[in-house]
Amino acid sequence: MVQTTATPRTVLITGGNRGIGFAIAEEFLAQGHRVAVTARSGEGPAGSLTVRADVTDAASIDAAFTEIERELGPVEVVVANAGITKDTLLMRMTEDDFDSVVNTNLGGAFRVVKRASKGMLKARFGRVVLISSVVGLYGGPGQVNYSASKAGLVGMARSITRELGARGITANVVAPGFIETDMTAELPDATQAEYKKSIPAGRFATPSEVAKAVAWLASDDAGYISGAVIPVDGGLGMGH
Repeated sequence: MVQTTATPRTVLITGGNRGIGFAIAEEFLAQGHRVAVTARSGEGPAGSLTVRADVTDAASIDAAFTEIERELGPVEVVVANAGITKDTLLMRMTEDDFDSVVNTNLGGAFRVVKRASKGMLKARFGRVVLISSVVGLYGGPGQVNYSASKAGLVGMARSITRELGARGITANVVAPGFIETDMTAELPDATQAEYKKSIPAGRFATPSEVAKAVAWLASDDAGYISGAVIPVDGGLGMGH
């Protein structure tokens, strides 16, 4: 396997205690990086630094960064992965259902990237990777709040690119499709089979397949890629 990242970096992944975030942290550790994860509960993989943080609270984020900077040095790569869902049909969706999802998924990414940008601007280097979803551009019934929050990340990455691109900072989006997680494993077999019919690859992705795409975007090899949306969805969304 070709090692794509030559330079060890200090990497922060939000929501790195489970699922895709955990796999992303594992991949960066395997490539020899210094890795921190934020979590409201639980722990990141062995070898990572776990810090308690709530992405809806700027003071909490600032405290987490201060701890990471003290232990591992300035954050050079930030992966905004923390997110929640409150799926329900539009007519039943409450103001709180909408606001809490947008505040966590979109507002959380804003707070984390804003705090990370201080060190990145000083170093004139940074990698921002925002974890969106196939439904961010493809849409999903019962997911007006979630898909809106994930679509917003695309505009965020592209605005960051235009604002900070001349300072050696890139900002990209990874949009996963259906992933093999505890959540999808609980779906009835018939439901899983139905979902797989709509995916050209005919299967769900593994969390590590998403993690490898994220790690590559953060690597030295991807220094001229910014404002891109990379789908990891087996062809489900075709980049939409």
